[in-house]
Amino acid sequence: MADSEYLYHVYAEDVVAGRVVAGRWTRLACERHLRDMEEGGRRGLWFDEESAQHIIDFYSFLRHSKGRWAGTPLLLEPWQQFFVGTLFGWMREDGTRRFRYAYLEVGRKNGKSTLLSGTGLYLVAADGEMGAEVYTAATKRAQARIIHQESINMVRQSPFLSRILTITKDNIHMESTMSKFEPLGRDSKTLDGLNVHGAIIDELHAHPTGDMWDVLETGTGARDQPLMVAITTAGSNRHSICYQLHDYTKKVLQGIVEDDSWHGVIYALDVDPDTGELEDWENEDVWVKANPNLGVSKGWDGMREKARKAKAVPARLNAFLQKELNVWTQASTRWLNPDRWNACNYGPVREDDLRGRRCWGGLDLSSTLDVTAAVFVFEPMEGRDVWDVVCMFWLPEENLMERVKRDRVPYDAWVRDGFLKLTPGDVVDYDFIEHELAEALDRWRVMEIAFDPWNATSVVNRMQDRGAVMVGFRQGYKTMNPAMKSLEVAVQRRVINHQGNPVLSWMADNLVASRDPAGNMKPDKEKSVEKIDGIVALLMAYHRATLQAVDDGSVYSSDGLFLI
Repeated sequence: MADSEYLYHVYAEDVVAGRVVAGRWTRLACERHLRDMEEGGRRGLWFDEESAQHIIDFYSFLRHSKGRWAGTPLLLEPWQQFFVGTLFGWMREDGTRRFRYAYLEVGRKNGKSTLLSGTGLYLVAADGEMGAEVYTAATKRAQARIIHQESINMVRQSPFLSRILTITKDNIHMESTMSKFEPLGRDSKTLDGLNVHGAIIDELHAHPTGDMWDVLETGTGARDQPLMVAITTAGSNRHSICYQLHDYTKKVLQGIVEDDSWHGVIYALDVDPDTGELEDWENEDVWVKANPNLGVSKGWDGMREKARKAKAVPARLNAFLQKELNVWTQASTRWLNPDRWNACNYGPVREDDLRGRRCWGGLDLSSTLDVTAAVFVFEPMEGRDVWDVVCMFWLPEENLMERVKRDRVPYDAWVRDGFLKLTPGDVVDYDFIEHELAEALDRWRVMEIAFDPWNATSVVNRMQDRGAVMVGFRQGYKTMNPAMKSLEVAVQRRVINHQGNPVLSWMADNLVASRDPAGNMKPDKEKSVEKIDGIVALLMAYHRATLQAVDDGSVYSSDGLFLI
């Protein structure tokens, strides 16, 4: 592939080879593309060079409408060709487009609006969809009109498009296919009855809620290959829809979540995965990581001036990092290094190899609507220093697919693959869970089960009646700090085997730690955007296991229950 004539392939190869300066997430996106070129066929995926080149050629019919390039043909840079070429070139086995969602995060003034406008025009005029409905979407219709006006300007400047497309107020339409392209805001008169073929969302970080995204996504159900595209700079609200999609994109790029329908590229400065420290933002050589159009649509002089002001006026630094270098200024650092966590996968453990070995459990009871987790840690086998981890996860079975869509988490795939079990009804069935825990007591040599005392009294009492030794484990700094330090060392030394459980790995990547003034840690459920129940259960189980491994004497009170 090194001799490929297609710039989208060449760009990916150059990034991976280090010939193009790029950040970690850009590199992972390029590695994913090149890997799928080799292995995607096994999953029914194939790359259609003609479709990829078709949209790139389509951009040549467009004209710039502003600044010194006004009236000149729109020529895509290699990074832009990579984004749209891979977005439209990848196909499913049935011949429809692979990707149904796209997320692009990049610094300001890198041609985002131009790229979006062209994509919207392609979806309405050249995608071969009859009755296509394409929307530019924002929280307010006036904001959505900004991108839409750019599209109108492009049509007016293009002799070809002006012949096939008609412009009226807030509407671009193509009579031959009965298709339309319109701006849409949350304040539009109606959002009912949408039949969305394409949705273009600019500056997603400005959306305070996910309402607009959800409305548009719901409207795609009747289309064979709908496409939702979000382009944004970094924000600061880690509870926003934008941060959720930012976080989800990272998980897809890392392979923590497998989603062949999701396309994502993030251009940003790098953060040290061990220390959480941002690389030197004053180093001009790294600016291009967040600004692939630096020196093209974005000038060096302007960047340097903003950097000087950010250095001189500390109050301006966050704005510079966020807008110019695409850094989430208030995002907390993940506790565990994902690469080191992934290295703790020694493969599946046979049931026969678990019998007779002492094990310790951790139980984190969710609210009645969320994932409930139990994790068991088995002492190392003779001649081996690795603790094997076995997980149990439960979720209510009703409205599963709605939950998958809302949370953007592949619960259904985890159920199919046996990593997650569904309990009857629309809330967690604790009787079901107790029965499965009782089976574990019969099957394994369970020494004790640690639990979060919150909302656990009835379950704990019934488990004690079944003969389990239940140990309350408070969730404050005093008890969680040594547990987190213990597991942190275990991951660094690779002395645990999580068997590649995708649910536990997802939760491990979600966990953000908070620290008190003395430096003590505990899991921060407020800052951890997604679920962390399984990793909390592992923390409790591993800590209790290692404590008892040091002291094999009795650690129980007379009734078998105490609070650490």
